[in-house]
Amino acid sequence: METDTDSEPYVRLRTLRQLHQVMADMNTARSLADTLQTVADGIVNGLGYELSCVNLVRPDGDLVVAALAGNSAAEALITGRVGSRESWERRLAMAEAWGDLRFISHTEGWVLDDDDVPQWFTDGPAPRFEDEWHPADRLFAPMYTPGASGTSGTSCGELLGVISVDRPRNGRRPGAWGREALQMYAFQAAIAISNARLRANMQRALVRLEREQQALRASEESFRQAFEYAPSGMAIAEMGGDEHGRILRTNDALCRLLGRPASAMRRYSFADLVHPEDIGTLLRTSAEGGRAELRLGRRDGTYVWVSLRNSVVADAADGPRFLLTHVEDIEERKRRELQLAHRASHDSLTGLPNSAELRSRLSARLCRRPQSLPAGAADSMDAAFERHDPFAEGHPAFDVSGQGFAFGTGPGSGSGAYDAFDHHVHVVAPEGEHDDGTKGLAVLFCDLDGFKSINDRFGHNAGDAVLIEVARRLGGAVRDGDTVARLGGDEFVVLADGLGRADAQDLAVRLRNEIIQPIRVDGRAMRVGASFGIGWAHCGMTADEVLKSADERMYIEKRSRPRQHRRAG
Repeated sequence: METDTDSEPYVRLRTLRQLHQVMADMNTARSLADTLQTVADGIVNGLGYELSCVNLVRPDGDLVVAALAGNSAAEALITGRVGSRESWERRLAMAEAWGDLRFISHTEGWVLDDDDVPQWFTDGPAPRFEDEWHPADRLFAPMYTPGASGTSGTSCGELLGVISVDRPRNGRRPGAWGREALQMYAFQAAIAISNARLRANMQRALVRLEREQQALRASEESFRQAFEYAPSGMAIAEMGGDEHGRILRTNDALCRLLGRPASAMRRYSFADLVHPEDIGTLLRTSAEGGRAELRLGRRDGTYVWVSLRNSVVADAADGPRFLLTHVEDIEERKRRELQLAHRASHDSLTGLPNSAELRSRLSARLCRRPQSLPAGAADSMDAAFERHDPFAEGHPAFDVSGQGFAFGTGPGSGSGAYDAFDHHVHVVAPEGEHDDGTKGLAVLFCDLDGFKSINDRFGHNAGDAVLIEVARRLGGAVRDGDTVARLGGDEFVVLADGLGRADAQDLAVRLRNEIIQPIRVDGRAMRVGASFGIGWAHCGMTADEVLKSADERMYIEKRSRPRQHRRAG
């Protein structure tokens, strides 16, 4: 006799309650693995099947057995095993469609016994009725990713997985209600699995983001410590825009080097601090992100030599953002370099420019154009002749002793003016023996008279003292822009620009009068004389030709005077 609890309406109501519970469990599972197992368990507990299996599509397209419920032996046997996508598509294609479900009868499924889809086999008697379940029957519930329609039982997305069920408890193939329930359950399971995957991906993304943020914080802290505690100066400056070069941040080492507090440094750009002669070097370095040696201003008004190295820090989206500048103090190295350069270009006894420096400065004024060349022809030949570049020899325009050849060849004074002959100021010389008003570059060759006898009578120390005093007197008697050099021994040369013939003769007389004054050495008064030869430099001559001409005129002048007039006593 059939009871009330076995009636169809009661069974459906009970099944709905069970489905509601298992679906609630699916959506509250804490992880993807828990969700998959809950899906498998829900079929056994809520839909009345003895076995259920969840096959999940992997990223490569094949399906893996992700969860199994109802048989621990089968679970141990096939969980984690993989079936190819091709075999699964073959099964779904050959199956009978029950809505979205797919059913393969035992009479047709024998052809699938040897494919690579993981499966289990159950024993049981052959069916006695048409709707009785056979152990070899197969029922699949494909799960698809939810689509826009959102209706249950509609395959509207990509294949997410396949639920396999076996052995209904009532021993019969599911009717319309059972099929609808399984189809609805598969649809809800697909939603739950998709949500679980989304949560898992979000959790992984959050973990990855947190790790990246931790790494970024560690990197920023590492950079901060390296920046702040670096033994050499470091700064971060703006790049581009209206405030290009403005200093944003400095470390303690740079503040100490320049004698300025960090708050004050932020009011400046490097262009405000650099020496005026080095501004071009700074701008090229900033634009190219390279390195340069230049001078930066201290708070006390002095300048310090630094090696400045820029790194252009770029944003991947917006391009260059700022400059990371490393500033190293090279003042001591520069001082040693200047000392070495001074020793190489100056006489160790008198401190005057030596013979090599004299020739370099003289050559800097001369080009190969002959003085007699017509002006029009000269203009066309300017680019054809090369001039000697004093900077190629490493000679500065002004030496550390304060003497210089003020022809505008120093930094910031237009050194590029001599890079092409159409800007070169040609040197001309007065013609004839009379002053015609032409101003030129006079070369006064000086040879001391009576100096050998001082060396012979009083020794080389006394002779050195006389040379030092003569050098001092010559340097004090010329203009700031003139050059006094010691050619060697007791020979000196004076380069004086912008003189006419009468001016040069007056200068020679004035210099001779300075030299012949008594010189006191170790309590003795000593006197030397001086013979001067005046030569004139002009373009088309070499430095050696100019000096040779002045030397020859000096000897002519020396021989023209009686011996008793050559020495002052």
